[in-house]
Amino acid sequence: MVAIHGVPTAGTQRLKTKPSRGRTMIALQLREFVDLVLDRGAINIDDVKFFQRDIVADAVLTRDDIDVLIALDRAVPRRCEAFADLLVALTVDFAVWQNRPTGYIDRDKAYWLVTTLSAGEGPTPTARRIAAEIVREAEGCDETLLTFAFDTALRPVSRARRERRLLVS
Repeated sequence: MVAIHGVPTAGTQRLKTKPSRGRTMIALQLREFVDLVLDRGAINIDDVKFFQRDIVADAVLTRDDIDVLIALDRAVPRRCEAFADLLVALTVDFAVWQNRPTGYIDRDKAYWLVTTLSAGEGPTPTARRIAAEIVREAEGCDETLLTFAFDTALRPVSRARRERRLLVS
């Protein structure tokens, strides 16, 4: 018999309380990670390794989780490239393969992605990569996200974002 998160999977029915408890645990761990990173104002490679190993290794992410991670990318001035790579991979996997309709970005997903990726001062370089990778990976994509991905690829990074980078440096 195989157990996932301590719950046997063969010959028994899962209790409905287990997934919500697991979801609460992931939400708590994510909140603690966000608090830690925001307090320091940086995401380093050790943070990324911890996040990958201890928080999202077996987790089922939600739109809210992805929204939090994209907001974190926007809010933290110093972050290593490994965080951007992980965020792109997690978001593409969630949007294209874990969320129905599988393999396709329908209108609902496209509106959600455009809204979350363009919040604040406009899309970050990571948000631009996410949009481009989703368009490339998906078997079909609503025109809302296609237009966003192509427009942001052609548009320069906002002046306010460049100035903030200079101030942080």
